[in-house]
Amino acid sequence: MDGKIFMYVLTQANVAYGPRLYGVRERRKLDEIVEEALRGAAVYAEVKGQMKKSALSLSGGQQQRICIARALAAEPEVLLMDEPTSALDPVSAVKIEELVVELRRKYTIVMVTHNLRQAAGIADRTGFFLAGELVEYGMSDRIFSRPADRRTEAYISGTVLRPI
Repeated sequence: MDGKIFMYVLTQANVAYGPRLYGVRERRKLDEIVEEALRGAAVYAEVKGQMKKSALSLSGGQQQRICIARALAAEPEVLLMDEPTSALDPVSAVKIEELVVELRRKYTIVMVTHNLRQAAGIADRTGFFLAGELVEYGMSDRIFSRPADRRTEAYISGTVLRPI
């Protein structure tokens, strides 16, 4: 997934979108929320001097963390992440993975990934879907070491799966 930066919008405004939508108008309060969200997304130090520039000027990894900061600024209970590292270089992907590990202490995170290493290393629980069917769900360590369903085992081992 490419980070869905609001095109032609300043970095600060990208993050402030949620709070503004929920009625926050005071500039000082918005600035506080944006800074806290950027710190929470581990990107503040990298972009603090670029708040009045287009978010499109940032790297792909920074854009992705801006998107995460935008979600954090809305104070969610659950973060939904669809392939948050798929379009990133390995260094940026590791930053996102480390961030997810930190964020899961405070948030419930539902993340879609096709990266088995990432799922095994980050997820507490894993669900395996095939052709729209939830084949197996459970604790990640069990799913990856002792899958109960042969289709899950085949996928994990790299065997080509064919619909039944």
